[in-house]
Amino acid sequence: MAAIDIEVQHHAVPLSRQLAAGFAPRTRRDAWLWLIFAALGFLAGQIIASIFVLISAAITGNTHNISAVSRLSVPPEWYVVSTLIGLWMGFFGGPWLASRVRGTRRLVRDLGLQFRWIDLVGVPIGIAGQYLVAAMYIPLESHIHNFNQRFSAPGQKLTGASHGAGFAVIAIFTVVGAPFFEELFFRGLILRALSRLFGNIGKWVGPALAIVITGVLFGLAHAESLQLLGLATFGIILSFISYRTGRLGMNMAAHASFNLVAIIAVLATGTGVIS
Repeated sequence: MAAIDIEVQHHAVPLSRQLAAGFAPRTRRDAWLWLIFAALGFLAGQIIASIFVLISAAITGNTHNISAVSRLSVPPEWYVVSTLIGLWMGFFGGPWLASRVRGTRRLVRDLGLQFRWIDLVGVPIGIAGQYLVAAMYIPLESHIHNFNQRFSAPGQKLTGASHGAGFAVIAIFTVVGAPFFEELFFRGLILRALSRLFGNIGKWVGPALAIVITGVLFGLAHAESLQLLGLATFGIILSFISYRTGRLGMNMAAHASFNLVAIIAVLATGTGVIS
């Protein structure tokens, strides 16, 4: 066991071998608790985001306009930033709590938060992911009313009202913040919990279930019906990468480059899938 554990710490090995070596979550009971912590983290993120929005609204003098602002197709920067920071606090809190209560209390080890030079392979994967998502929607364009407008709406909602320094802040949040916190939450916390739960269901069925379910949850969490297919597909790709490497580094790089291409596309054409 000690030899396997040393190998796990220094080499890219599948998540299944890390769990077999005793990495958290160690048991199915722990895995269920990790999923509970994920649900609590997601809920806490929503609540904290709402609190931050209220605080920001008070500072900017928009206390009486919060409902109207939340319905805008292009909300102001203060609303976007407050919402993202609140959500990410929940996305970090869930994994942190899981590691502290039902892990080794070593967040980096428990969640696979390691990086290696090989993880830069994730950059072309993320770029290719944008083209893959775009290609998936080609057959659907002619069947969906106002496709371009509806498809570009999420990106515009995130960046459309930003200019200058404000846009730079949103871009940094999108390219750096989102990949870190979302990967920590979905691939670090949820994927590892599901992999432990489904670990005994065949050689490939269990891992496939964990990978697909994590990817679909990732897509659903963005609450974008039209972009769900693309986001879930990319989420499955990211989950597969994390499962095979046993780390978050490569899929964080892929996620970051995917969003970077989207930011560039929004600047150039007004369209782009941001995850």
